[in-house]
Amino acid sequence: MSTEDIHKRSENIDTMSTSEMINLMHDEDMIVVRAVQNARQSIYDAVDDAVSSLKQGGRLFYIGAGTSGRLGVLDASEMRPTFGDASSIRAIMAGGAGAITNPVEGAEDDRETGSSAVADAGRKDMILGISASGKTPFVLSALQAGKDQGARCWLLSCNEVGYDFLDGIINVNVGPELVAGSTRLKSGTATKMVLNMISTATMIQMGHVYKGYMIDVVPSSAKLIKRAESIISAITGCGPEEAALLLKKADNRPKTAVLMYKKDLSLDQADQLLKKSDGSLRRALGDVD
Repeated sequence: MSTEDIHKRSENIDTMSTSEMINLMHDEDMIVVRAVQNARQSIYDAVDDAVSSLKQGGRLFYIGAGTSGRLGVLDASEMRPTFGDASSIRAIMAGGAGAITNPVEGAEDDRETGSSAVADAGRKDMILGISASGKTPFVLSALQAGKDQGARCWLLSCNEVGYDFLDGIINVNVGPELVAGSTRLKSGTATKMVLNMISTATMIQMGHVYKGYMIDVVPSSAKLIKRAESIISAITGCGPEEAALLLKKADNRPKTAVLMYKKDLSLDQADQLLKKSDGSLRRALGDVD
């Protein structure tokens, strides 16, 4: 595995000055950007599969161990506050919730638990295994079990690997880490970038973004309430006070508030129209080419 190799440029990294170390790390992060760029076609295809699954009423499962698992949990946990969707993208971590902050040694090698972790996945779902090495037993066993159950199964890896039973593989070959085997570095950066792309593009296609605004933001704090009101004001052209009133009338749902204002609808009427429009504000407004 290339991520386990000694990097030629870091053989004397422990003798470098702070500026030399940081500059070297910056140079290597540029390699990550190019590696992700080279994997774009597989990322496109993975997003298409994820959207297809969600539109059928299925879910996208992230499953990983260690750093990879934690990055999956991080990305999935952002779906509700950002996009108002708490159930479409779920994360499974080897070792359970406790392993997010406290490493559970050996969890990544537990094939049996990996298989059982996706027991409720089926033909409508997609499972994205996240493994920098591409060889984590917990992840591979989950993918095999998911495939046997009819789910779409993909793997995100930072080493060049191939498995015939998968629907697709996103190989982001970042090369050796500056600290050999420390995949929290370039591999972690690459993984975060790809997960950002997959989840965001999927949520956009599911109707959770309108004209660049997070139209389904959950106003659960003072900052987010202000953001929701600003979004309503920007799209409708109404003033701040009216936007705040609209948000309350719409049961704290910015998308619904905009539709009520634009179409002069009641809350129930706006909800019904959004349902008919598959949650797309653009479609509900008739703003489609």
